[in-house]
Amino acid sequence: MQIEIKIDSSCVEPKVIVLTDRMSDEVNEILRRLSEEAPKVIAGFREDTLEILEPNEIVRIYAASGKVIAVTDRGEYTLRQRLYELEEKLDKARFIRISNSEIVNLRKVRSFDLSMAGTICVSLKNGENAFVSRRYVSRIRQVLGI
Repeated sequence: MQIEIKIDSSCVEPKVIVLTDRMSDEVNEILRRLSEEAPKVIAGFREDTLEILEPNEIVRIYAASGKVIAVTDRGEYTLRQRLYELEEKLDKARFIRISNSEIVNLRKVRSFDLSMAGTICVSLKNGENAFVSRRYVSRIRQVLGI
């Protein structure tokens, strides 16, 4: 994909033109992202305080004991959304589902340990480890290109 930006002082508001020979999944994804009107907000609760969480600061999101927890460098926050809702909301190029109960931020991953048969250990930059369930191993391998 090529990206070109032209600066024109007579332009009142930004204008995006997509040139393509055919409609594809990539073009549809670009159109979907450009047509999103409101930024997707993730609200996290810690004690009696609600904080807006920036997706790039989230290390992982997991479900445990009937709660959904977002882990950031600043601590853990309880979320009021379900994992599947968060998976739809978050950038698919940055966040990936690794099990029925966990989503990780690929930009917060230190390494993937492939030495264990049938599963993958994910080492996160904050020192935590997570495990890819067997059901998601092929998807992770596809994302990683292995």
